[in-house]
Amino acid sequence: MQIALIIALSLHVLSSVFWAGTSFTLARTGGLGGEKLFGPQMGAAVVAILSGAWLGRAVHEGAFGTAEKILAAGAVAALIAAAVQGAIGGRAVRSLHSGKADEAGARSRIATAQRIAAILLAVTAVCMGAARYA
Repeated sequence: MQIALIIALSLHVLSSVFWAGTSFTLARTGGLGGEKLFGPQMGAAVVAILSGAWLGRAVHEGAFGTAEKILAAGAVAALIAAAVQGAIGGRAVRSLHSGKADEAGARSRIATAQRIAAILLAVTAVCMGAARYA
């Protein structure tokens, strides 16, 4: 079981760092290059969410104390971040690829999605850190 926890935790940390890091960077650069990072970001989001769910079940099963409530709040923030990036950012990326959209408007929507997601992912990170001491 130890090796499974180590692997899951490693996957969770690495994918989360990539997801949050690219979100913070794209938020700061106005979405420049967002269409190239959309797929990898969504892949990292899926890995982070699935590995986090597995870790939650494996480590916190049967308990729903203060730490688990804080972790749940962080998980909800991460799910909303993924939904925002997938919906708003995904539509903007598809419109850029189709060539039918105003490029400046699409980049603005990508940047907006990344800014919202960056704030939500910062909340998620704070929740993960705070849960340790709850």
